[in-house]
Amino acid sequence: MKIITTAALALTFASQFAVAQNAARHVENWSEKDGVLHIATNDGSYRIRAYSAAIVETTFIPNGERFDARSHAVVLPPAGVPATVKEADGRIQYATAGITVTIERRPLRIAYSYKGQPLVAEKLGYTKKNGADALEFALDADEALYGAGARAVGMNRRGNRFQLYNKAHYGYGNRSELLNFTIPVALSSKKYALHFDNPQAGWLDFDSRRDGTLTYETIGGRKTYQVVAGDDWAGVMAGYTSLTGRQPLPPRWAFGNFASRFGYHDEKEVRAVVDRFIDEKIPLDAVVLDLYWFGKEVQGTMGNLAWDKEHFPDPRRMLRDLKAKGVNTVVITEPFVLTTSGRWQEAVDAKALATTKEGKPYTYDFFFGNTGLVDIFSPQGKDWFWKIYKGLKEQGVAGWWGDLGEPELHPAPLQHATGSADQVHNIYGHDWARLIAEGYAKDFPEERPFILMRAGYSGSQRFGMIPWSGDVSRSWGGLQSQMEIALQMGMQGLGYMHSDLGGFAGPVLDDELYVRWLQYGVFQPVFRPHAQEEVPAEPVYRAPRAKQLAAEAIRLRYALLPYHYTMAFENSTTGMPLMRPVLFEDTLNDAGTLASTYLWGGSFLVAPVTEPGAQRKEVYFPTKGSTWFDFHTGERHRGGILETVPVTAERIPVYVRAGAFVPMAPVVQSTRDYSGRSIDLHYWHDAAVTASTGMLYDDDGATADAYRKGKYEIARFSAAVQAGSLDIGIATEAGSAAAPVVRAYTLHVHGIAKPKRVLLDGRALAFTWDAKTRVAKAVLPARAKLAAKVSVQL
Repeated sequence: MKIITTAALALTFASQFAVAQNAARHVENWSEKDGVLHIATNDGSYRIRAYSAAIVETTFIPNGERFDARSHAVVLPPAGVPATVKEADGRIQYATAGITVTIERRPLRIAYSYKGQPLVAEKLGYTKKNGADALEFALDADEALYGAGARAVGMNRRGNRFQLYNKAHYGYGNRSELLNFTIPVALSSKKYALHFDNPQAGWLDFDSRRDGTLTYETIGGRKTYQVVAGDDWAGVMAGYTSLTGRQPLPPRWAFGNFASRFGYHDEKEVRAVVDRFIDEKIPLDAVVLDLYWFGKEVQGTMGNLAWDKEHFPDPRRMLRDLKAKGVNTVVITEPFVLTTSGRWQEAVDAKALATTKEGKPYTYDFFFGNTGLVDIFSPQGKDWFWKIYKGLKEQGVAGWWGDLGEPELHPAPLQHATGSADQVHNIYGHDWARLIAEGYAKDFPEERPFILMRAGYSGSQRFGMIPWSGDVSRSWGGLQSQMEIALQMGMQGLGYMHSDLGGFAGPVLDDELYVRWLQYGVFQPVFRPHAQEEVPAEPVYRAPRAKQLAAEAIRLRYALLPYHYTMAFENSTTGMPLMRPVLFEDTLNDAGTLASTYLWGGSFLVAPVTEPGAQRKEVYFPTKGSTWFDFHTGERHRGGILETVPVTAERIPVYVRAGAFVPMAPVVQSTRDYSGRSIDLHYWHDAAVTASTGMLYDDDGATADAYRKGKYEIARFSAAVQAGSLDIGIATEAGSAAAPVVRAYTLHVHGIAKPKRVLLDGRALAFTWDAKTRVAKAVLPARAKLAAKVSVQL
């Protein structure tokens, strides 16, 4: 236990106040009511309140403005967190069991600490800068910064100035400073998050002037921010996602393989691609229909949002037939309604469109034609749009693709029901996802939606949003940026960020690039090849060798389905992302700048190959004293070491942590065929790991809130080494409304010499041992609600 002395605490606060804040601002009086600290200053007032022991919110209301309590990001209610307020020596302290906020009266200064350790302090605090409202904070000299949404500028983003205005970057490569998700949050290597709770357009400056300053600037709105602290990164993730909401578990089919391109022109083409996958025995779970489902031409038809009956004559039958083959259909939708579209007058009559200041539909030209924009912030716009979704859902559409939702072109004079274009631009995709999620909750409450979106905001994950990284180029540079983008977005709550596998933009035929991207895709949240149609995105249409390697990657994806689904459950309950930066576990050897190697859940270490013709790959194995096994060969590697490993065409470097349990399953053609009744349970043994645990989560893959409703089953795994025996326990926990599943486990123990014997609950169990791979295998009898102990005598 670390003892913090009074002198040390005083020194901590002194260091936080080293840079003077606004010298003219001072405290006039303060009061505390219902857990909220109210501070009156000479130029406004502050409200400080706690959401938990590790989350505190501060709002400044300048004189002449009114307090705005609305938040588009925060869903955690402040629940009467115990907090104390006291004043001594000219300082006011508001303290929970974790965070202490210290306010110096004259000049007013605010600093935050967590369990006695300094986190961050206001520098100038609230000020006006470049005609905008600004909040300034002081940074430590060696503090690394992450966040600000989807960017490709390097893992440590300090030194950059970021625009907060969601915008597409067509055909980007290994660098992009502005993309479709601009999240107003900074995460620090000191293990805290600073979230600015205002969606309006602005800037987030991560010390671009190199003077130790973090600055948030906005055109208007709330001057509210939350500080989220944690003992470790898991604590920060838990805190931030409890504040802004957690991702509900997607349908199981979302973890399968997608067939997608821009685009399939007719029903015949859709059926042909699905049948090709089935004929070649390459697993497939979804087909994605781009613009052509509602119009044969790109220009002039956007907004139709109804089947083009010339090319899709019987959509109900097509959707039903595809579903019978285990393939779900996802359709693209956009928020633009062209004046030439079949629904234009319908949308005008329904008052569903954003307007001019005079209240008329606002029209303007962009690439697809002359258009209006659905006002998803108005009741009329929501109702009109949802009726379209509901009708398509009732026809058999299984998932939704929301494209161009930044929105791609959003003129500043355009007016929405709740504000101007610039005021609500960054939450357009956010509220679009909300519209669909709330529609499902009302009209299809037992089903999980699939919502693929290109733009969003803080907390969009709680609507089940599946974000993707936009129109990346088909290039090695495009591939190189994807790990950073996904890792950073996972740190910001959006754990399903993924890329168009193979790259989207440009007619580039590069089989090596394509295969490497799909091999990486096995270990990214969603496996969805997608591209412009000049070069096929689907493996079934690639050259034989590329098809073979792509098929192997897809089959590995399906074999890992139990692990991936369990990892998704963990994300939904703890907020931990699926893809995790190495810095979550290791701060040595520049791990904080590393994106080329990352953690996939709690068990895997993945190093995608992102250079053409690569023969070798540098891999950093985190955590000194740990052991990592090559997933394919079983070769051991020590943690805390940077190694150069050989690379083969057949796979990318993938490693498993010693002590890890990884549940796998036989490959199926579609997740429709998955039952979870046969599990290959892999365990990697190392003598240094004397105890470890793991888990398998399972449900029907479709019911919304299955866990909360008790419609689930969890198998908990344990390993303990003692007296020459490795004891592996399996204990099943069934939900209150679950019918226990009869499961057969095949146990694979990696990294051991031939066992003397294997016992199941004290009785001899037949086993095999492979001397080359050093893997022992034993089949456990199939049982429901299994509770067993397997003893491997070493």
